[in-house]
Amino acid sequence: MKILIRNIKELILTEMKKRSRVCGKDMSHLPTLCHSWLYIENGLIHSFGLMTDLNEKLPHYNQITANDVKTIDASGRMVFPSFCDSHTHIVYAGSREIEYMDKIRGLSYEEIAKRGGGILNSSQRLHESSESELLEQALERIDEIKSFGTGAVEIKSGYGLNTEDEIKMLRVIRQIKEQCPLTIKSTFLGAHAVPAEYKGRQGEYVDLIINEMIPLIASEELADYVDVFCDRGFFTTEETERILMAGMKYGLRPKIHANELDYSGGIQVGVKYNALSVDHLEFTGDEEIKALLNSETMPTLLPGAAFFLGMVYPPARKMIDAGLPVAMASDFNPGSSPSGNMQFVMSLG
Repeated sequence: MKILIRNIKELILTEMKKRSRVCGKDMSHLPTLCHSWLYIENGLIHSFGLMTDLNEKLPHYNQITANDVKTIDASGRMVFPSFCDSHTHIVYAGSREIEYMDKIRGLSYEEIAKRGGGILNSSQRLHESSESELLEQALERIDEIKSFGTGAVEIKSGYGLNTEDEIKMLRVIRQIKEQCPLTIKSTFLGAHAVPAEYKGRQGEYVDLIINEMIPLIASEELADYVDVFCDRGFFTTEETERILMAGMKYGLRPKIHANELDYSGGIQVGVKYNALSVDHLEFTGDEEIKALLNSETMPTLLPGAAFFLGMVYPPARKMIDAGLPVAMASDFNPGSSPSGNMQFVMSLG
């Protein structure tokens, strides 16, 4: 298949020289080409340039016919590279729209969770679903986010909350990798919440994650990363450190859910263990910013969660003005952020 997109008002480019991060005021500068074209062959970008250079850079342009090439006139429009959505929970069963009634009545995220809603609700639904059912639903969501422009996505486990179901989720993610054209990374998030049967015995659940789940997951090479929900009412900094160290022992690089509900210390733990990213960050002050400035850890904001939960937004402008790099992701999940539309996420930023 050959595609020529012409008369592009503004073509947003990836950088010619690779950089692992773009920080602070440099984030306001995007490499672009105005009044441009883009030519695609067999699913790959073949060439691009200014409309004034089209005949020179695409010598066979004059021989192009409607039968040879699909031509798109992008007058007045912009063309972007695909989005990289680095934080999602796309593998889940059912939905949790009933919890919006609780939110409307004024219940907080934590209060809903304590009543058996939230993550524990999704865990029960997932337990009752087969791998094939989960895969079918997840592939529909993959098609949806692809239609919104996502080309690379991270997918977490975390609704299993027992060894069998966590592995079931990660095997589904592996099947998604095999069946869809997107670039996909897999994250083990057994420490997403404490299952009801371990209420009052949280330390035992942490031991299960460390001594049973992580070794089994590593033996099947099911995950690229290990993640922990380090926040008030979930996992402590000490528990987070233990889980991250166990994951690192098996080659899993850390990521952390941090500071969504309070100043949890999760950001500092992420920096200490060279986490790839710390995500959420609604509660981020001067100490957290200072820690991030002296690290290679990427601050990742999830404004969709703040939007749907009616919570305070992360201090994005303060972080950027301090010289930090800032990424955004969708947090696509059935409860707190039921959208994987990265265009919507950008609009919230």
